[in-house]
Amino acid sequence: MSPIIQSSPTSYHSRGVAPTKHKSVPMIALPTTAGTAAETTINYVIIDEEKQKKMVCVDPNDIPAVAIIDAELMYSLPKSLTAATGMDALTHAIEGYITKGAWEMSDMFEIEAIRMIKKHLKNACDHPQDPEARNGMAVAQYIAGMAFSNVGLGLVHGMAHPMGSLFDVPHGVANALLLPTIMEFNMPSSIEKYGKIAEAMGVDTKGMTSEEAAQAAVDAVRDLSISVGIPQHLSELNITEADIPALSQQAIADVCTPGNPRDVTIDDIITLYKKVL
Repeated sequence: MSPIIQSSPTSYHSRGVAPTKHKSVPMIALPTTAGTAAETTINYVIIDEEKQKKMVCVDPNDIPAVAIIDAELMYSLPKSLTAATGMDALTHAIEGYITKGAWEMSDMFEIEAIRMIKKHLKNACDHPQDPEARNGMAVAQYIAGMAFSNVGLGLVHGMAHPMGSLFDVPHGVANALLLPTIMEFNMPSSIEKYGKIAEAMGVDTKGMTSEEAAQAAVDAVRDLSISVGIPQHLSELNITEADIPALSQQAIADVCTPGNPRDVTIDDIITLYKKVL
């Protein structure tokens, strides 16, 4: 999802389907990070700088006519950006896999994206000009985007967006920091799928109960995040407990939040922010 900066966007809803009536001019999209999948999604983000809000717009009229996925365009990305955008792609894949709108075809894309990201992200961070790692990440983020663009996301994105709008936290960092904790929150609603996530993350789940396999999925995601240098606490980003009410108000209203597989209240969101404080 590509941000468009506006100080006073007056012609768009604060969330949901954008009221555009015509297709955009034909676009040829060449992604330069392996993360957002903006080249294949129907989503974009408008940042209202006055109200400090990220507004996610769902708009089929903005899809590029052609997407060219060229991993060589990503060779010069620094490690921190490779890590953040890669974890963004992993969040897309996991949330798209468990969201309320998921179905067999989207599952097929998302589980393969998870497998590829686990295989390639660390290598892409440590060896930025490794063709196999860079190409693997470029393809993984693309197929994750193809799926989530059709089925939606969930609470990780709903809670990450306010961190970006209020505190300028990079989107991939916000997603990665929140993902393991929110996966634990969602575990009861998606326990069988979590076992498949664990397997895609390289975990041998033979002999494990469903609960053990689900926790192994969470642990594997957290371990990957740590291994590529993602901060693990809000306090590392200069966010304090006093900031949580404002973050939570925006998160509960975010367009991604209703897609979460487990219904959520603002009290749940406050508790989750405090867990990662």
